[in-house]
This record gives sequence, C-alpha cells and structure tokens, in this order.
Amino acid sequence: MNTVNEVKNTIALIGTGAIPWATVYAVTAAVIVGVLIIGTVGFAGPEILHNAAHDVRHGLSFPCH
Repeated sequence: MNTVNEVKNTIALIGTGAIPWATVYAVTAAVIVGVLIIGTVGFAGPEILHNAAHDVRHGLSFPCH
C-alpha cells in the first residue's frame, strides 16, 4: 500500500513541475549520447573495441545480432 502512495506522490511532484526541464533535457541528452557511443563503437575497426561494445550491448539487453 505504501508503494501506491509513493507512486501517487511522485506523479504529483512531477505534475507540479518539481523536476526542472533543464534536468529532463540533460538526462535525455546523456542517454542519447550514450546510446550513440555504444552503437557506433560496435562498428569500430579494432577488434577489442568491437568486442567491448558487443559485451556492453548484451549487458544492457540490447539486441545486436
């Protein structure tokens, strides 16, 4: 029951603007840059970079083949 109340309180805080838009933009940008880095390093020439990116993608449950 506490979990339901916590979720309602969190939604209420978000609805009132408790999370600044600058934070939302920063987090979104960080996620996009991270995905691009992981995605593009997978096509890198050196095998060690490709293998590292491949392992990270599998660790994040991201299908890569």
